[in-house]
This record gives sequence, structure tokens and C-alpha cells, in this order.
Amino acid sequence: MKTVLLIRKIYSDGFKNIGNLMVQQYLKAFAWFSFIMFTVVLYAFIYRLATGFAFN
Repeated sequence: MKTVLLIRKIYSDGFKNIGNLMVQQYLKAFAWFSFIMFTVVLYAFIYRLATGFAFN
């Protein structure tokens, strides 16, 4: 739980005092998009490992 709170604090501090609201919203959307894409890649990799895919 402590790690989740630390990540939340880093996320909120990262977007504090950026300035322009449009830039702030764009960077937040890009951060969420990147996180979602990372989880998709991680899921695909774990799925390939679990099903015995030959990486050659």
C-alpha cells in the first residue's frame, strides 16, 4: 500500500505547476495511454511465456 501511495504522490507532483491547462491535460492523457500500452505488452509477453511460445 505504501508503494501505491508513493506512486500516486509522484504522479500528482509531476503534473503540479506545469502551467498551461491544455499541456497539462495532454501530458496526463499521454501518461495514461503509455501505462495502458505497457500493460498490454506485459500481458502479451506473459501470455506467450505461459503458453510455451518458442522465442527463436
